[in-house]
Amino acid sequence: MHKAELRKTMLQRRRALSVDEVAVRSQRIADLFFRHFPLRAGQTVHVFLPIIKNNEVNTWAIIERLRLEFPEVRVVVPVTDAAQNVLTHHHLTEESVLVENAWGIPEPKDAQIIHANEVDLVLLPLLAFDRQGHRVGYGKGFYDRFLADCRPDVVKVGLSLEPPVERIADPNEYDVPLDYAITPEGVWPEAIP
Repeated sequence: MHKAELRKTMLQRRRALSVDEVAVRSQRIADLFFRHFPLRAGQTVHVFLPIIKNNEVNTWAIIERLRLEFPEVRVVVPVTDAAQNVLTHHHLTEESVLVENAWGIPEPKDAQIIHANEVDLVLLPLLAFDRQGHRVGYGKGFYDRFLADCRPDVVKVGLSLEPPVERIADPNEYDVPLDYAITPEGVWPEAIP
């Protein structure tokens, strides 16, 4: 299936989900993240903040557990620079003031900027992904540009409310594939440490 068709199909599926179903699936994803991805002191984890009205994976369960159980792990979130068509990255603390941008994404105001090469693990929002690790988002390329600035060893973990599709027919040369993806049903690929 092509990206444009997948994007349309997955957005329709997501809109059809109830608030309760998104909450249940998001909690399963959070539980699987902590079960399968060991964290260590000094790591920097990049987490997207969800657009709740779009039924995105609610990452607040992950963020809150990181704060409570892993205070030595730095949590970084993106801020969209629409003029430059890039993401900047900011340290999220309990004191951070969040303001919604034009797309409804909560973003920290006046938070410390963190460079992409300081990030150890990235949790990426997904509309769809395939068994080869190709992914489909909203189509603006923000995450591809961000991932190109990260270290080669950054771990890229997609979060998806839906299981993988067999194959995305039209990946392009700028697409950065996932290392892993977490769905409510499990972790892809299945065999991870």
